[in-house]
Amino acid sequence: MSLPFQEPVPEAARLSPRLLLIDPIRVLPSLLVPLAGVLVAGGFSPRSFIWAALGVAGSVLYAVVRWATFSYTITGGRLELSRAFIGRSTRVIPLERIRGVDVTTPFLHRLLGLAVLKLDTGAGGDKQEGELDGITVEEAERLRAVLLSRHQAAAPELQERPAAPRDHVFLKVPRAWLRYGPLSGAYLFTPFALVAGAVGLAFQWGGELGLDEDDAVAAGEWLWGHPLLLIGAAVVLVVLMPFLGAAMYAFFNWNFVLFGRGDHLVAERGLINRRVVSLERRRIRGYEIAESPLERRARVARLWAVVTGLGDSQTRGQLLPVAPRAAVGDIAAEAVGPFSEALRPHPPAARRRRLFRAIAPWVAVALVMYALGYALIGVAATVLAVAGIALGLDRYRSLGHTYDGTRLSVRSGSLRRAQAVVERRAVVGWTIEQSWFQRRAGLVTVIAGVGAGSGGYKAIDAGETQAAAFAAEVTPDWMAPFLKR
Repeated sequence: MSLPFQEPVPEAARLSPRLLLIDPIRVLPSLLVPLAGVLVAGGFSPRSFIWAALGVAGSVLYAVVRWATFSYTITGGRLELSRAFIGRSTRVIPLERIRGVDVTTPFLHRLLGLAVLKLDTGAGGDKQEGELDGITVEEAERLRAVLLSRHQAAAPELQERPAAPRDHVFLKVPRAWLRYGPLSGAYLFTPFALVAGAVGLAFQWGGELGLDEDDAVAAGEWLWGHPLLLIGAAVVLVVLMPFLGAAMYAFFNWNFVLFGRGDHLVAERGLINRRVVSLERRRIRGYEIAESPLERRARVARLWAVVTGLGDSQTRGQLLPVAPRAAVGDIAAEAVGPFSEALRPHPPAARRRRLFRAIAPWVAVALVMYALGYALIGVAATVLAVAGIALGLDRYRSLGHTYDGTRLSVRSGSLRRAQAVVERRAVVGWTIEQSWFQRRAGLVTVIAGVGAGSGGYKAIDAGETQAAAFAAEVTPDWMAPFLKR
């Protein structure tokens, strides 16, 4: 007999049984070396094949058990993830804690119409607190609308909420923009990253394949004895840099689309592994624009949202990949908020400090190397010291800060020049830093503490009076007691 007004208990849902076609395939790479060892040790006898088959069957059975013992339920304003095998464990995630819901479709999942739904509650750094790996694409879209609703209604009412359609497309990245991919260092050095990964994999599997440290030393000595081969390999890698860089850029950012869906900004991208990231508009506090020297020369940049309570913000907060600088400014203004105030330059003492920091260390190294008789290293350090002049001047030109009455902005850097634009309401405090060298130069670094993004944004080497005026302009009520002293 049920009690009156009792809330109906929702039925627990399971992942799609189609996941059982994927899990064994995902496990196979980790089984290849052990299975090969079993076959080699058994001399490829019938018994060794039986043991290898038992290993594969065990992995399939493990996948079935994991699928059969996992369930999820939405009830009473919370999501419950349960696993019951010998014991029972349940993870409870209140819906109001959910900051973002990502939906990805890896290649095998896409073939079977499945998706992976990941939750971000802002409490786990760069890790998601909950994951549903192996639900249908339709279920993933429905759950995303449910989980982001924040309603405290009963589960049956929530499950009737449909996924909202796209209400505004800010930008579909044209295919022609793929050529900008190699300008980003993260993609440009792809060939060297692949080689480093292959070497690491060889060391990891070396023991399983019967290789030891002596073999690695012998291989290194052989390569060292063939310098032309090393030079040729380096040249090949350098030649491949723009091509593989463009390929990796396309792999991660294929058909990049930024659009609005209700009260969320949604970024969708990826060639094989399609990823959809939702950002709640009311938690967006601004944006950050980043540029490398190559990107600045080509007049392109990258764009991230500054979002409160967002884990892995450098990936999940991305609003645009490498794109023309004008388009980045337009999208930032339309999707987040306009900002066109010119940055205020920092005093000449900041230029001297930037130059000193870029030149002096290499001059010191060059003098020491010349004194010790290492002329070649001394010449290299001298060249870097001369190059430091241009670097120091560029770092100074990058410095700046301003406030337009609604948003503040700070900028710094050269090899990675970043400009952050943040709403005034996001500022939770100020930090003033001054080293001994800064004190002699009459400079300070003022940091606007923000409960979003990187947590704080610096106006580096501003004048002492200039920094105090900046903080007082943004938050006059906070700074008034200090300015009266």
